[in-house]
Amino acid sequence: MAKLTPREEKEAAQELLADIGRLAAGRRLRYMEVCGTHTVAIFRAGLRQLLPENVELVSGPGCPVCVTSDAYMDKAIAYAKLPDVILATFGDMLKVPGSCGSLADARAAGADIRVVYSARDSLAIARENPEKKVVFLAVGFETTAPTEAAAVLEAEAEGIGNLLFFSAQKLVPPAVELLLADPAVRVDGLLLPGHATVVTGTGVFRFLAGRKPGVVAGFTPLGILRAVWRLVRQTAEGTARIENEYGSVVRPEGNPTALAVLARVYEETDAEWRGLGIIPRSGLCLREAFGAFDAERVLPLALECVEKKTACRCGEVLKGAVRPTDCPLFGKGCTPEHSVGPCMVSVEGVCAAWYKYGRGRFHFGK
Repeated sequence: MAKLTPREEKEAAQELLADIGRLAAGRRLRYMEVCGTHTVAIFRAGLRQLLPENVELVSGPGCPVCVTSDAYMDKAIAYAKLPDVILATFGDMLKVPGSCGSLADARAAGADIRVVYSARDSLAIARENPEKKVVFLAVGFETTAPTEAAAVLEAEAEGIGNLLFFSAQKLVPPAVELLLADPAVRVDGLLLPGHATVVTGTGVFRFLAGRKPGVVAGFTPLGILRAVWRLVRQTAEGTARIENEYGSVVRPEGNPTALAVLARVYEETDAEWRGLGIIPRSGLCLREAFGAFDAERVLPLALECVEKKTACRCGEVLKGAVRPTDCPLFGKGCTPEHSVGPCMVSVEGVCAAWYKYGRGRFHFGK
């Protein structure tokens, strides 16, 4: 497709918005995006304000940092405090609160915690510090899991014995299926993640067919609008199928190379999601053959579970049950600088996006 000029993009957007309004007339429609990058792109482009009043976009559990549980964070902090451990993590994990404090607190107290930009960065740290154990926090969805699996294979090939992976990778489809079964979650269709389906392919969402419309979307404002138009059109037609609005990079079969690496290194396991609980077969853990790289096998920790009492409503926000502004802490006790819940920490967090691009200045309500 030839690149559109700004004027042509504006005209195309106006046509899509007009058609969405026509197709949605007389209905109140609610569609959920399950990708944090979509959440930010939608806010940045002001799409919520451009859509008709009766068409609402609501954010789901699309941010891997946000759905990471207190129990995982507590164990990550405990690893960081071990005297012979260097903890390697993506930067947006530093402020995520556990039951008692955060990684940022642990680092301020002297823990050796290093921010990395990819799993391969942790390989370099392990090579340079053979006397230490390097624990990498492997947090993400299907998008990043293949690169982390490749890092495991590289460590094995090089004989790097002091690198460990603490896995919290999660799989999107089981969470979506759980949400659809929850009577408290009302959505008329789903804006499906573009990055994750590049790896998995569209087939992993076949369970939606006949139940809810689903459209894989890219990340440009016009691409997202086209995906929303497809969702509204399906609703108007009374159909429920999977469509692909990101066909330039997403294929039904996904990326065979990435899937092969995942299958070799990982196996599915039950995983805890913040706000959603334990979802069967919704996470990835290292296979037994790679147990020497598994932090939980090599450095088992027994921690007492501490129930955290807070007014934070991140769990409900991640289910689309409430808006961030429904939380009594939003913008008051909880800001990006001083976050109480993880949804305000990550740049892809729902609360962080509302705070940065809204903060009550715009009309979001339906």
